[in-house]
Amino acid sequence: MGLFDFFKKDKETPAQQASLDAGLEKTKTNFFEQLSKAVVGKSTVDESVLDDLETLLVHADVGIETTVKVIDRIEGRVARDKYVSTGELDRILREEIAGLLEDNKSGSMAVLDRAGSTGQPFVIMVVGVNGVGKTTTIGKLAHRFHSAGKKVVLGAADTFRAAAVDQLIIWGQRVGVPVVSHGMNTDPASVAFDAVKTGVEMGADVIIIDTAGRLHNKVNLMNELSKIKRVMQKMIPDAPHEVLLVLDGSTGQNAFMQAKEFTKATEVTALAITKLDGTARGGVVIGISDQFSIPVRYIGVGEKMTDLQLFDRHTFVNSLFKK
Repeated sequence: MGLFDFFKKDKETPAQQASLDAGLEKTKTNFFEQLSKAVVGKSTVDESVLDDLETLLVHADVGIETTVKVIDRIEGRVARDKYVSTGELDRILREEIAGLLEDNKSGSMAVLDRAGSTGQPFVIMVVGVNGVGKTTTIGKLAHRFHSAGKKVVLGAADTFRAAAVDQLIIWGQRVGVPVVSHGMNTDPASVAFDAVKTGVEMGADVIIIDTAGRLHNKVNLMNELSKIKRVMQKMIPDAPHEVLLVLDGSTGQNAFMQAKEFTKATEVTALAITKLDGTARGGVVIGISDQFSIPVRYIGVGEKMTDLQLFDRHTFVNSLFKK
């Protein structure tokens, strides 16, 4: 069995489904209340309904480009079917949004069978600006792996931010996994190298490296991340195997800008979108996945360790449209 194989059969529990439903409550309540107002008294999906729907999608932070894509698809169906009732709009929206996520294979975990094929750890480098929940996401991700019986090592390479190292150490203690740390204001690349070295020596399944986030709009971010990659590759030539960008879903369009900056600075291979439980901007998941063609691996829908959930497009869309 490979590192991620246990996720393929890892259906969320009823409690986790309830947590997802609750986490998306603000988004769907706001959206569907407004959608109901837009279609009241109308029997067919006409130009005015589509105009109102476009406005609603933008306000839900789906993003302009993705919104236009959704509207174009619905217009195509209206033209093809000649008559589409407003009662069918929920179903059509559900299908078209799921189709966008399917296009990018969001949530697909059928990758990266490192542990089974080479015997070396799978290395995840986590990036993101301060305040998005990056270190907390690492702790929750470590909990998922550790609970599944995997050996996990954490590397505290966000050495510039006050308390970042201490925060990761606390998470390591809570989860029960070792944390490699050199303390504050030390060389991040050196920490990353020692974390990978420790993981290899321990026979770890997965190594998760925290990195600094405050440099997201500066030229030297690329240099710093490139250096971290180079030193890890001295131990494992193709590390990191995943670059996970953590974004705060509650910031809406600012999350788009962060994704844009980080995808310029480094090759991002997956996304984790946090804090969806506190916002009506859950549409950002759809827009970011579509615009950047990067799979969403995880979404954060609460404070508990189990509230970092695997992203599944069917589960997400069904929850979003559940009334």
